Amino acid sequence: MLKSKSFHDLIVWQKAHQFVLTVYSITKRFPKEERYCLTSQFRRASVSIAANIVEGYAKRSKLDKMRILNIAQGSLEECRYYIVLGNDLEYMEGETLTTQALEVSKLLNAYIKAIENSK
Repeated sequence: MLKSKSFHDLIVWQKAHQFVLTVYSITKRFPKEERYCLTSQFRRASVSIAANIVEGYAKRSKLDKMRILNIAQGSLEECRYYIVLGNDLEYMEGETLTTQALEVSKLLNAYIKAIENSK
């Protein structure tokens, strides 16, 4: 595994950040009455994914990295539910977000496995 110089170098972070930007773009079109409920929760959960990847990157111990990256995984699963809910409420079509979430999930799982297998 190549050592990155910054979290910006992590493809998993890049894809998670793109997911956040897409969530913000899509939730702008949600009904106003959802501003402090679904919109806010969806945005916070998406930001949590990318932010926890950054925090995990900065931690020195493997245990700390794993704990924080598991939080990122939980936030990603939360977002997957919000995609389903947004679709069911007919606020959005979630194909793009579903595809992005799957990609982030695969990359995050690979990143976690690489850390688990590191010395």
